[in-house]
Amino acid sequence: MNYIDRNILPRIEDTLARGKSILLLGPRQTGKTTLIKQKMSVDAYITLLDPHTRLRYEKDPLLLAQELKLLIQNSDKKPVIFIDEIQKIPQLMDLIQLLIDENQAQFILTGSSARKLKHGTHVNLLPGRIVIIYIDPLTWQECAIHTHLEEVLIYGTLPNIITQINNSYKNDDLYAYTSIYLEEEIRAEALVRNIGGFARFLELAASESGSVINLSKLSQIVGVALTTIADYYQILEDCLIAFRIDPITQSKTKRRLIKAPKYLFFDLGVRRACANEGVQLSIKTLGDLFEQFVGLELIRNAHINCPQAKVHYWKDSSGPEIDFVLEKDQLYIPMEVKWSENPNFRDAKHLHKFLEEYSNAPHGYIICRTPRPYSIAENITALPWQEIVTFFQ
Repeated sequence: MNYIDRNILPRIEDTLARGKSILLLGPRQTGKTTLIKQKMSVDAYITLLDPHTRLRYEKDPLLLAQELKLLIQNSDKKPVIFIDEIQKIPQLMDLIQLLIDENQAQFILTGSSARKLKHGTHVNLLPGRIVIIYIDPLTWQECAIHTHLEEVLIYGTLPNIITQINNSYKNDDLYAYTSIYLEEEIRAEALVRNIGGFARFLELAASESGSVINLSKLSQIVGVALTTIADYYQILEDCLIAFRIDPITQSKTKRRLIKAPKYLFFDLGVRRACANEGVQLSIKTLGDLFEQFVGLELIRNAHINCPQAKVHYWKDSSGPEIDFVLEKDQLYIPMEVKWSENPNFRDAKHLHKFLEEYSNAPHGYIICRTPRPYSIAENITALPWQEIVTFFQ
C-alpha cells in the first residue's frame, strides 16, 4: 500500500521540537502507527496491541520502568519512546509522568479510544505535560489525487480504503471495520452490557448522523432508557467514532434556539456500513452526505491547523438553521451547505438572519459545488467546497 503524506506531521514535529511529549488520538486505521513509523525517528517502540507484551506489563508495570531506565542510561541524548495504544494499560501513565518530570525521556503515545483514559480509576492524563493531537481520516487535500467527491461520500477516506482500488473490497473492509469495533472496542472492553441494544443504536445513530438528535425517539425505537441512549452517544464520542457538534445557544433577540447537539460519524464510509446502507444514493442523500463531508472537513482541518477553533451549528425552533458555524479568533463564520452548483440570494436567507443577529459574524458563506467563488450579497459568498481549507490559513 502506498503511503499518503499527512498534513498533521509538521504539528507533531514542532511539538516534539519544543521538548513536549504527545498523545496522538485517532480511531482505528486512521494511520497513527504508520505515520510515526514512517516519518519519526524513535529510540524505542512498544505496542500494547501485542497480547504478550500487554500481559507482561499488566503483570508487572515496573518491568517497563526498568527497561526504559536502562535505555535512558545507555543513550547519549534524551530518547523518544513510542508506545502504541496506551489506553490498553492506562496505569502506565504514572510512570510516563515520572520520566517526563525528571526530563529523562520524551514520549509519543497513541490511542484509539479516550474512554479508559478519561474514565478509568486513578488514571493520570498528564495535565500540562503532554500535548493531545488528533489524527483523523484523510482530508480532501491529502486524498484528492486518489479519488473523487462522490466516491468519498460513499466510501469515506480511511487510508486503507482510499488506496484500495476494488470497490467491492472497500465495502467488505468497511463492514469488517464495524464488526471489529463492536467486538473489540465494545464487547471486549465491556463498555455496555446489552450488545444487541447497542448494535441497534449504532445503526440508528449512523442513519441520524448530522441531524439534531432526539433522545426520546431513539430510546423508544431501541427499547432502552433515555439515559442509556445518552451513555451510548458518550461511548461513540469517547471511542472517537463520532464528533459532537454543539449548538450556539446565545441570542440577543430572545430567539428560541435548539439546544440539543448533533453528532457526525468520523468517516462517511464507516457511517454507511454502520447504517447498513447501499451504494446507490439519491440526490437528496448525496446532499445530506455532502453536508456531513463539509462538517468533517472543518473538524479535520481544525485539528491540523487550528486546534482552538470550534465547529457549531445554529437552529431557531421556528425554522431558520445554519449548518455549521466555525468559531475562530472570537469570530463566527457561518456556513450553509448546498449540493447546488449555483446557489442564489434565496438560498442565503438564513445566513442573512444570522449575520443580523451576531455582530461578531462579519461574513457568511454558502459552501457548494461552484467551480469558482462568487458574491451572492455584500457579505455572503458562494465558495467551492475545495476551498474550505482557506478558513484555517
